[in-house]
Amino acid sequence: MTVLDAPAGTAVPAVPGRDIVPVFVRLKLTLLRNGLRQSSGRRAAYVASLVVTLLFAVAQVIGLVALRGHAQAGTLVVLLTAVVALGWAVMPLFFPSGDETLDPSRLVMLPLRPRPLIGALLVSSLIGIGPLFTLALALGSVIAVAHGAAAVVLGVVAVPLTLLVCVALARSVATANIRLLTSRKGRDLAVLSGLVIAVGIQFVNFGAQRLGRAGGLSSLEPLADVVRWLPPASALGAVGSASEGAYGTAFGQLLVSVLALGALMWLWQRSLVKLMTSPDGSTLAAAEPSARRSGGDASGSGLFSLLPEGRTGPVMQRSLRYVVRDPKTKASWVTALAIGMIVPVLNAVQGSGSVYFACFAAGMLGMQMYNQFGQDTSAFWMVALSVSSTRDAYLELRARALALLLITLPYTVLVTVVTAAVLGSWTALPGAMGLSFALLGAMLATGALASAQFPYSIPQDGAFKNVAPGQAGLAWISIFGGMIAAAVLSGPVIALTIWLHVADHQDQLWLLLPVGAVYGAFIGWLGVRLAAPRAAGRLPEILAAVSKG
Repeated sequence: MTVLDAPAGTAVPAVPGRDIVPVFVRLKLTLLRNGLRQSSGRRAAYVASLVVTLLFAVAQVIGLVALRGHAQAGTLVVLLTAVVALGWAVMPLFFPSGDETLDPSRLVMLPLRPRPLIGALLVSSLIGIGPLFTLALALGSVIAVAHGAAAVVLGVVAVPLTLLVCVALARSVATANIRLLTSRKGRDLAVLSGLVIAVGIQFVNFGAQRLGRAGGLSSLEPLADVVRWLPPASALGAVGSASEGAYGTAFGQLLVSVLALGALMWLWQRSLVKLMTSPDGSTLAAAEPSARRSGGDASGSGLFSLLPEGRTGPVMQRSLRYVVRDPKTKASWVTALAIGMIVPVLNAVQGSGSVYFACFAAGMLGMQMYNQFGQDTSAFWMVALSVSSTRDAYLELRARALALLLITLPYTVLVTVVTAAVLGSWTALPGAMGLSFALLGAMLATGALASAQFPYSIPQDGAFKNVAPGQAGLAWISIFGGMIAAAVLSGPVIALTIWLHVADHQDQLWLLLPVGAVYGAFIGWLGVRLAAPRAAGRLPEILAAVSKG
């Protein structure tokens, strides 16, 4: 029982609010110091990130100061602040383990009341690289847009207000979702953060190019007019309004950020009270009858009943379940599917792409064939026990390749058709699709060989750690060596494609579709056949390699 749910009339000792703040500040510093003591690599990474952040913050302040007096300085300031605030809101969802103090459930057994606890957590949250960067942004923004005594006075208030709103936003989001973030779904979400960053970079690049064509920041003024009234950008918008003499507007914009801070603190307190007084239901499902929990999930039911019989069907089913349930496999697949579509389509939208860019999707998806045994981790011993001959190893690898093809083949066709539709290049569609099939078959062949010859372990204890210590060389050889070999194996179809274009036989490009499909199927089958005896003869070595994580 905590102080939050104590019966009426019960005297529960509580730590005075004035004593909590320094305690939590020291706690944050202690956690930071002890974390850096764990390894020299962690210290080096933290120091490097701190130096980079400081340099970037200084450059940011200098750049914003240089914009002082520019007509579009106010537009840039409010949009940058909105983007930073969005980052504060979503980062706790993807990096819940980045700060141990983000989990207030660790404080349930302490006699702490909500309001002093929130104040202490808010102050301790101001310690770190993120707050330093946000403070530099707010300070540089005020210098860029503040003109006149009234604007300077508002700027003195706007800088800490902007920082507090960002921190309170991150805290309220983290507290409201902490049960999710500490669950299996939360770990999956953290693993997928790399995908969000990669996709975001692609869209930022696309937006920057379109912005340059549209005439620069002036085209964003309508959006900035709206963002000026959204917290915490409204606090900096108030400084700009005061510089223009619109004091009523400035007061209203500043009031919006103040009210937003109050609302966030209230939501934070409400989530905190609920979190620290309600039971944790994350294990309630374990008490349900097994039949109820496994209903509709039995082997051979649903779509899985359509899979081939014998060894092939169960192995395909296991591989497909990895895609859905294993966080690392799921992240790899989702990243490949997203980037495989984004790169060719965005290039096509920009008018600088080619229908043959669709082959990028085949390459990204074909990479999922590499290190097939690594995703089994130490459970590979069960697979090894079932492999007693080269035939068994062949069926195992073939089934894994077929499971991969169930997803990659239709998706490759989809990406190629969408890219051709955006470009309007229907003539080259059969050629691009045939070349994609050939490349996919070559990737399956080299992936099967690399899985048998260069297996490595995939650690399960970290979202961004995909190779066990000491096996990075194996991973590089497996992936990049296999990609180069796949490109070489696809050489005949690539040469035929180039010849048809150079010889101006555009009307015969359709031949590439059956040629590429047949060649890809043959080279993929040949690679699996050659990899089977190697896998059957190296079962102990493969088990030792994939069990290190």
